[in-house]
Amino acid sequence: MAERFKAPRGTFDVLPERAPLRRRIHDAARRALEAADYGRIETPIFEDTELFARGVGESTDIVQKEMFTFEDQGGRSLTLRPEATASICRAYLEHGMHKLAQPVKLWTDGPFFRHERPQAGRFRQFTQIDAEAIGSDSPLVDAELILLAGDTLAELGVPGVRLRLSSLGSPAARSAYLDELRGYLRSREGELSEEVRNRIDANPLRAFDADHEGTRGVMKDAPLLLDRLDPADAEHFERVREHLDRNGVAYDLDPTLVRGLDYYTRTVFEFDCERLGAQSGIGGGGRYDGLIELLGGPATPGCGWALGVDRIALALEAEGQADAEAEREGVFVVAPEGQRDQALALVTELRRSGIRADLDLASRAAKGQMKQADRVGARYSLILSGDGKGTLRDMSSGEEREIESARVAEEIGG
Repeated sequence: MAERFKAPRGTFDVLPERAPLRRRIHDAARRALEAADYGRIETPIFEDTELFARGVGESTDIVQKEMFTFEDQGGRSLTLRPEATASICRAYLEHGMHKLAQPVKLWTDGPFFRHERPQAGRFRQFTQIDAEAIGSDSPLVDAELILLAGDTLAELGVPGVRLRLSSLGSPAARSAYLDELRGYLRSREGELSEEVRNRIDANPLRAFDADHEGTRGVMKDAPLLLDRLDPADAEHFERVREHLDRNGVAYDLDPTLVRGLDYYTRTVFEFDCERLGAQSGIGGGGRYDGLIELLGGPATPGCGWALGVDRIALALEAEGQADAEAEREGVFVVAPEGQRDQALALVTELRRSGIRADLDLASRAAKGQMKQADRVGARYSLILSGDGKGTLRDMSSGEEREIESARVAEEIGG
């Protein structure tokens, strides 16, 4: 017997029983974003490698270690997208969206790819929902995006959510702080991990994310960027906080929050879920006022976030929400052997009327068909009697009534 294939390491199949929960997550985000006039955009799953090298940052783990990169038949270097923001900014420039009323508010969802060490909550193919607002540096943009992400998580009932908030300042104002941090790290270089030592010049902020025990000890006494913001950056951050306070948003100031992408400026934030242990981040983002310029466009501010569908689903499953009984809907037509043709014609008519409808496709007896109606979650079963009529049964209450088959759509109304 030939060896059976399995899904590649770090990926997984979403089976039908898990699909309703994931659909609920997508639907909650879509409703929140579209109610705020965010328009849906779809970008390619692979892009030119240089887009991510330049946009995400050469010194990041994503670019150095985690991208799935390959050459096409023409020798061009392509990469499976590891995140959405660079692609959406590329589309913003390519399609002249700077000519539209600003900010341009966009959202998307889909699969993303990073070559990480697989573990619970961390996969090599993962699903995210992404929102971006490009073209305004107003603190209202930062606040609106945080509110939309928080409201989505609240509507879903994700347990134990904590919002962490900080500011990285603007690149020009950050320069003096980075020199100070480099000096501090070099003064205690012997206590740092090799990886952090190698990145002192290129990206010293990443030391705040280190898991290495010695590095973590060093960073307890490190100077903090949040204490060294210039007046304009401090004012922007204060306005963001005021908007969140006014709208009842609880958050923790976390001056060690740096995120994993080089393009962030000013506001950064992350939503954590305490139920998920080490992989607690379920979403986050921030402002990226220099990214469009890095990609060859004019100086254009932007802000955005991503929510991790897989981790949100894990959190809800851990809370038992995935096991909640789905609301029954639609009708299952139960037909004797000689009436399968009529059953197919009837379910086709019902489906064309916008009603969920199903029938037996496996030659089951009537009792087996009723069990199948229950398994598929039908609200009603219609048991055909052969004279243009049938018995309509409510699958929850067991209540029955005679009905003309032609009037089923009218009677149950979808």
